[in-house]
Amino acid sequence: MFAGREGGKGRLIVVSNRVALPEQTATGGLASAMRVALQERGGLWFGWSGKVARQSGGEVHRVSDDAVDYATIDLSRADHDDFYDGFANRTLWPLLHYRPDLVDYDRRHLAGYLRVNNLFAEHLMPLIAPDDTVWINDYHLIPLAAMLRDRGLHNRIGFFLHTPLPAAGLLIALPHHRELLETLSSYDLVGVQTARDRRALEEYFLHEVGAVMRRDGRLRTPGGRRFQAEAFPIGIDTRHVADSASHAHEHEEIDQLKQSLEGRALIIGVDRLDYSKGLPERFQAYARLLERSPQLHRHVTFLQIAPPSRGGVPEYQQIRRELERSAGHINGLYAAPDWAPIRYVNNSFPHSLLSGYYRTARVGLVTPLRDGMNLVAKEYVASQDPENPGVLVLSRFAGAAQELVDALLVNPADTEEVAEALGVALTMPLHERRTRWRRMMDVLEKQDVTAWRNAFLHRLDG
Repeated sequence: MFAGREGGKGRLIVVSNRVALPEQTATGGLASAMRVALQERGGLWFGWSGKVARQSGGEVHRVSDDAVDYATIDLSRADHDDFYDGFANRTLWPLLHYRPDLVDYDRRHLAGYLRVNNLFAEHLMPLIAPDDTVWINDYHLIPLAAMLRDRGLHNRIGFFLHTPLPAAGLLIALPHHRELLETLSSYDLVGVQTARDRRALEEYFLHEVGAVMRRDGRLRTPGGRRFQAEAFPIGIDTRHVADSASHAHEHEEIDQLKQSLEGRALIIGVDRLDYSKGLPERFQAYARLLERSPQLHRHVTFLQIAPPSRGGVPEYQQIRRELERSAGHINGLYAAPDWAPIRYVNNSFPHSLLSGYYRTARVGLVTPLRDGMNLVAKEYVASQDPENPGVLVLSRFAGAAQELVDALLVNPADTEEVAEALGVALTMPLHERRTRWRRMMDVLEKQDVTAWRNAFLHRLDG
């Protein structure tokens, strides 16, 4: 049995597709923030184990660490493929990132998605005490609250969407969209990244569901459900990232990178290999920079780190091949015996090394076509040397652009504009770099991941 907290508020129950188990060290700031919240209140983290078994469900795997309990279940190959590779990542992910042309809808995938959410509800329900607060995360688990309500749960339940949320005109392109999206009204609080996302959610419920906006700001559906939608821009562990970057010189790999640059200015991009990140357009913009600025040849290097993901989805295989061809083409055009203009790396690196790479780079190039927030942009800023900071070139369509207004904001589809911004960034005077960095750092220190977590839970508890 899991131990509850004696007195005061009930526990916090965090639910996500994957669970960051205590023995897993390669976790980012979000996982750490969730663990802190669970430790503060006593809590349980529930989700998929990451294992594919002969059948879904079965035994709930339980682990305890300090004040935090972890509960996970396995999925069968069929359930994983329909739920995760299928509906979550071939239907919802492209739709939520404004790519209806890439939506691959299959009724079997939707059935698998609903089946796995029901499985989560079935195994989670017995673990929830009457005074617990439930926090469900991301697009994998949209209907989970409705399924818990159907089983008689009356607890406070919050949901946070980490992706963007497009306008109703795109959402209605999803077959059976109301069957899925109307279940969001089963939450007490739906958190999104930006005010734009909040407006999109409200307009969908007002115009497609027939909800009304109450004077207290909550939406009321025709069925009587009432819920609040609110923007909570997610932050990073700003102080930890800054401290890590300041000690990065202790890593041999950082010295090796600096030596290999031989004094050249470094432009860095770090992204999961995904079509939403605008990587082909980014490579084209860098090529345009080299074409229009021959004086930069042999004086600048672009390092793009892009760990592969979702290798079973054809679109991801295609973009990897496209980027390999593009990188080879750029190097073929401009490379010299002692200089490769672009370094394209498909490996992942620990945060301690990435922060050092960010600190080394004169320019951080973060140009997704759409992104809910983009924490790489924030980590790049937090990693800079205050005395000699680099410049962030940031897509207007990343949620982070709503906060980091002192970055050089660009439209990633306009390769000429991105090339121009790169040129400006590489030649920006030190006093302007310091001023821009300080303003952005002030935002990151005030609105870090702890402030995000506390604001969401305070609103949910209210």
